[in-house]
Amino acid sequence: MSSPPHTVLPWVVRRTRLPLLSLRCVDCRSESATTGEGRFRVNANGKLLDVWLLVRCVSCDRTSKLTVHERTPVRSFDPAELHGYGVNDPDLVASTLLDPLLARRHHFTLDWTGAWRLDAPSAGLDAAWPVQVAVVFADPVPLRPDRLIAQGLGLSRNEALRRVKCDIPLRRPTSTGFTFTVLAGD
Repeated sequence: MSSPPHTVLPWVVRRTRLPLLSLRCVDCRSESATTGEGRFRVNANGKLLDVWLLVRCVSCDRTSKLTVHERTPVRSFDPAELHGYGVNDPDLVASTLLDPLLARRHHFTLDWTGAWRLDAPSAGLDAAWPVQVAVVFADPVPLRPDRLIAQGLGLSRNEALRRVKCDIPLRRPTSTGFTFTVLAGD
């Protein structure tokens, strides 16, 4: 029978900016696009609305539109959502961009490189052993747990894999919270 961990550390993964889109530009054939500050375009046709999320090519600066709603009756929109489209609400831009259905419909993936940070308390590895860490994702950033753990502990990935006990696969990306236990070094 094992004893419970002596120390529990909270780690939080946060988004620092919106991720880039891996989306081929029709002009320059580049694979990167961005939403910049995030803008919607809303077009009314009688009682029907079209809503697009505007994205810009990183290489040539060409603006393209990703369809969010097409020929949707005005009465089917929540008034707060409709207002958010009109004022380019940053939270609505983020939730729209992070929607997996939008990504699937427009055939793009999100590039999270440099778009997240790990908020972890500064606790040295000389603390009481074992140490349990609870990882929480404030935003759905898909990360490989082995890389996240190695970065958070300041160890190589091999050393982190050797010293960590976890119930989830460490080499498969996840964006949901998990816990792991760090064992003392030899």
